[in-house]
Amino acid sequence: MDFQAVMQALGQGGPVSLLVALLLLAMSVASWIVMGWKVWLLRGTSHSIARASAAFWQSPTWPDARNSLQTFDSGRWLLPLLNAALALPQPGSLAHSANPAAQCTSRLRDALQGVLQRLQFGQVLLATVGSTAPFVGLLGTVWGIYHALLDLGRAGAAGAAQSLTLGQVSGPVGEALIMTAAGLAVAIPAVLAYNIFGRRIAAIESQLEGFAFDLRESLASLDFRESPAASAPAQATPALP
Repeated sequence: MDFQAVMQALGQGGPVSLLVALLLLAMSVASWIVMGWKVWLLRGTSHSIARASAAFWQSPTWPDARNSLQTFDSGRWLLPLLNAALALPQPGSLAHSANPAAQCTSRLRDALQGVLQRLQFGQVLLATVGSTAPFVGLLGTVWGIYHALLDLGRAGAAGAAQSLTLGQVSGPVGEALIMTAAGLAVAIPAVLAYNIFGRRIAAIESQLEGFAFDLRESLASLDFRESPAASAPAQATPALP
């Protein structure tokens, strides 16, 4: 099917077919942009997190551990968790009066959600494109067939029914089916990418949750927490129960 036939099929369907074609084009472009961005985002992320986590736990002090994350955590996946765990609530606030362990857990949970939102960004778009693009293409096909049959009906009403051949009937219908094929061509890559990225994101999420849990347990087991200021002497703070 050449480009001229495609344009002819769109012309037969009128504005609705053109709108469907433009919608499928926009969905395809958006999904491929998201796929390219997520490939770049997730490339080597699991290895980077594992390396940064190992460097963190091998550090002798909290300032050294923070410096290790700043060096090895290039994607800034673990550093927000450490910053949240070591942050102190504002004096006089309700958060400051809460149990220190509960404060740490709450801050880690919020920081983890923020990191996971970066990982999950674009997944909803891929899922939406994968589930709706075939139906959008089907709509264009149904509309194109409807207009093709109308044109054939008008030709028959004008006295040319005896001259209609199978090719004349199947041609417009076949051209209308292009929209269904286009919908599938848009949906299939989006579905495959959603599943592939979903598995990788689940593995990275498990790494992040494990680091957050270990960090919280490590702080809870200390009699004091050292200040994260890199070069300043360690400063004792109340222990986490």
